[in-house]
Amino acid sequence: MYNLLNIGFGNIIVSARVVSVVSAGSSPMKRLRETAKDGNNLIDATEGRKTKTIIITDSGHIILSALNAATIITRLEESLSKEKNAVL
Repeated sequence: MYNLLNIGFGNIIVSARVVSVVSAGSSPMKRLRETAKDGNNLIDATEGRKTKTIIITDSGHIILSALNAATIITRLEESLSKEKNAVL
């Protein structure tokens, strides 16, 4: 069973697939977003709001979220903790 991660506005991803959670404001992250858009690897989960966080998955997909990175990281830690406890 996979632990799911709510990334805002009813959008959910599998927490085990997350490689990185980064703030969207820097120039390299803006270039990463454009590259993913050109390569059809971009998933926009902002529901029309300002992008605050970029989530990078192990499949190479780039997911945009309107939630703060700290919020997503906290949720990710909780999800991974539950997954770890379920295995024990």
